[in-house]
Amino acid sequence: MKHIGQTALDSIEPLLADLRKIEGLTERKRGLFYRKSAAFLHFHEDPAGIFADIRSGGEWLRMAVNTPVERGKLLRAARAAFSL
Repeated sequence: MKHIGQTALDSIEPLLADLRKIEGLTERKRGLFYRKSAAFLHFHEDPAGIFADIRSGGEWLRMAVNTPVERGKLLRAARAAFSL
């Protein structure tokens, strides 16, 4: 699974805009988010769609982000990580 390209990033720009609003989450490169100095969230694409890898409890969790429902789940997971 390859890292996401610019065209695919364009297709999830509203999701990226919502992620940018989370206080404490820093976008170092478009679609590559850090929490403090640690990688926290990034995206991949393959023929099955677009996926996010989000750090949860020290492990990477892969989540599909192809539908509004899937994107909402990712946003909730990211926000929850910053509400602790």
